[in-house]
Amino acid sequence: MGNAQLRLEVPVRAAPEQVWAAATDWSRQGEWMLGTSVHVVSGDGGLGTTLAAFTGLRGVGFLDTMEIIEMRRPLCCRVRHTGGLVSGEGGFRVIGHCQADESTFVWWEDLSAPTGTGALWPVVRPAFSWGLRRSLDRFADFCPEYRPRTG
Repeated sequence: MGNAQLRLEVPVRAAPEQVWAAATDWSRQGEWMLGTSVHVVSGDGGLGTTLAAFTGLRGVGFLDTMEIIEMRRPLCCRVRHTGGLVSGEGGFRVIGHCQADESTFVWWEDLSAPTGTGALWPVVRPAFSWGLRRSLDRFADFCPEYRPRTG
């Protein structure tokens, strides 16, 4: 199996607690993550929760199933990808700054390609990186205005 590693970060004009709340509002991840909708399959959104994320366009795409294996509020979240197509780990980290309303949001993936597909990563990586960069830029815009939904 080949490994696909990626780490991107974005400055965010919001306090770490605000960034954390926005990042862990799983049902709203599609508001900033390109072409993705996330649903909690089981759990309360914290440690041990299982998630299902569909990424695609007009019903064509793939399902990424995950389990939250580390949750340290408001610092980091780590997931184990458990699907047939996507396996490995990923997560994010929130880094606060001296200014109370500034943070850095770091997203990382360490994925294992299915047997026989490892050579595809150099081909797929530019598009994957572009999509993730766009998503993180959207997240930076989403955070300062983020308010949890009520009721």
